[in-house]
Amino acid sequence: MKRRSEEITGHKGSKNWVERTAARTMLRAVRFSDEDFDKPIIALAIPYTNGTPCNDHVRDLGDLVQREIEQAGGKAIVFGTPVVSDGISMGTEAMKYSLVSRDVIADSIELMTEGYRVDAVITLSGCDKTIPAALMPIARNNLIGLTLYGGSILPGDYHGKALNIVSAFEAIGAHCAGKIDAEELHAIECRACPGAGSCAGMYTANTMASAIEALGMSLPGASSNLAVDEQNVISQDKQDDCVRSAKAVVELLQSGLTSRDIMTRQAFENALTVAWALGGSTNAVLHLLALAHEADVDLTLEDIDRITSRVPLLGNFKPFGQYVMNDLHEIGGLPMVMKTLLDSGYLHGDCITVTGRTLAENLADAPSWPDNQEVFHHPDQPFAPAGQHIRVLHGNLAEEGCVIKISGKEMTRFTGPARVFNREEEALEAILGGKIRAGDVIVIRYEGPKGGPGMREMLSPSAALMGAGLGKDVALVTDGRFSGGTHGIMVGHVAPEAQVGGMLALVEEGDEIEVDLAAGVLNLKVDEQEIATRRSRWQAPALRYPRGVLAKYAKLVSSASKGAVTS
Repeated sequence: MKRRSEEITGHKGSKNWVERTAARTMLRAVRFSDEDFDKPIIALAIPYTNGTPCNDHVRDLGDLVQREIEQAGGKAIVFGTPVVSDGISMGTEAMKYSLVSRDVIADSIELMTEGYRVDAVITLSGCDKTIPAALMPIARNNLIGLTLYGGSILPGDYHGKALNIVSAFEAIGAHCAGKIDAEELHAIECRACPGAGSCAGMYTANTMASAIEALGMSLPGASSNLAVDEQNVISQDKQDDCVRSAKAVVELLQSGLTSRDIMTRQAFENALTVAWALGGSTNAVLHLLALAHEADVDLTLEDIDRITSRVPLLGNFKPFGQYVMNDLHEIGGLPMVMKTLLDSGYLHGDCITVTGRTLAENLADAPSWPDNQEVFHHPDQPFAPAGQHIRVLHGNLAEEGCVIKISGKEMTRFTGPARVFNREEEALEAILGGKIRAGDVIVIRYEGPKGGPGMREMLSPSAALMGAGLGKDVALVTDGRFSGGTHGIMVGHVAPEAQVGGMLALVEEGDEIEVDLAAGVLNLKVDEQEIATRRSRWQAPALRYPRGVLAKYAKLVSSASKGAVTS
């Protein structure tokens, strides 16, 4: 096997063996032996932090994977990557660093894989931005490798009611609305997250993990296998995932199968189909556009809307449904989901995967859809028909497009007066202060990729609306984005964003805004002459950060309609 890493270590018997003596000297200091220089070097990226339960166990997973890589005949070079917790940073300036971290993590992995000229790579992930970030550099440079999701957290419990992190966010709104007292709020706070693992509902982490398994870039079942058991010890299934992943990457090396052999257009259609069938996060739009960009696959918002218009909503998962990933795991996990979709004609079965087999071959022995359960519905009797989960809209408020999440709500049109806010915090204060009324359309602008910068998630205001009982009666429109935990009438990713002169910048208090699903439009109902007058007066506000990571990001980032990429 010709190894790329020989550019670093040298090849025995060749001229560069002598030339690379000094490099081997340094590697011997970190426990490389003579035999190790004959082995493929496999990078192992570990996004560990004890600052969030999503990634608290990932270092232990990394130890397992490293051991298995070396037992399988490779030599591991291990390194860490940043992690920004969305759940912890939500509603603060810190949240601006979340989406930015996706691209920084991807760049960090590229620096290490290319700086050491590794032969293959395994990337671990946990908190949601770490999942697309783990795959972006593999696609960017057409590397041999795969990604392994750290797994979902177990649900919390309060008086027999299952809890998760969104329970805590919605409890804030309920408390401010006088629906629960401080004692109950504290009880929810203490019980919602009982151990390690990513947020349990069909939020962004579980959505993206499932999509990447459907894409073919992680092993069958790895996305729905849980992080830990009830003793908060790494689950046996997840330990097995570590073993399987290490063996698989060595087999990929032997076969020469690269990431772009797997990440085809049809594979992306599979990923989107699974994400929407499960009731996944709007963030999947942003991240799959970014991944397609890195893989040099032409994927657009129009393609995404075409898929959403034909895929029914089958998952009955939080935040809009009843169940969490643990419940899906118990009835067959993602292999069951994908087999059901494949048998019903929704997936391309001939797509190759990191197992070296096709998706259909991987699913040959997968569990069949079980009846007498409400966790995952059959396509013949969906939770909601096609087109009633994620939709892409256009119109004068979103010429490049925007994304609405309705999650099965029976609505075709929503109109109301605009309540305009230039920062997320302003909107949240108004909601918690009882200043928002049924029928209002909340506009939160200057929170886009450039304007934020960083395109913050709006879980705090959206959860506050739900907690206050306004989730069905108030719409929210923003050039920011939403957490996977968000539900309600939520329109995000509005592009062009306000910072670059998008129509959202021209909305004034009381303007009528129309959301029309039947027509697929988001419109500002103001005559063109008035719009022209407002545009003549508008000036772009100064960017909020003159230096540092956020300043760099604001200068480089593309539109949300293109995945908000910086590469």
